Amino acid sequence: MDKDFAEDVRAVIARAGFHAVLGYRPVEWSDGLAVLELDLQPHHLNLGGVVHGGVLCSLLDVVCAQAGTYTPEPGKIRKAITLSLTTTFTGQASQGRIRAIGKLRSRGTRIFNSSGEIFDSEGRLLAMGEGTFRLRSGQ
Repeated sequence: MDKDFAEDVRAVIARAGFHAVLGYRPVEWSDGLAVLELDLQPHHLNLGGVVHGGVLCSLLDVVCAQAGTYTPEPGKIRKAITLSLTTTFTGQASQGRIRAIGKLRSRGTRIFNSSGEIFDSEGRLLAMGEGTFRLRSGQ
């Protein structure tokens, strides 16, 4: 990811409320691919001491949407609305860094479909999902 572009993305995330609360960081973003990382903190864990399913769902939602909204134009940010998101939980983590990878599967004029996976620091699959999104008007 281009350094200036990465800084643009980080600046948007820092101002974006819930994104800032989650605390993830973009690692890679290109046409059809998005990669995010999150260092687990105590506020990401549920009462059982493992990463909360809501955190995993949120990361899948973001990474899948980003996989379909990349644009190489500096300063331009495309946004999408989630139409549907399915999630399957397959593992647990309570510490370390997790990585979310989103891949674009199909794209029409306004609607696209992406899939995503989240792995722990040992490469074990924690969750997977698929989403359908609509690009917001005016983009």
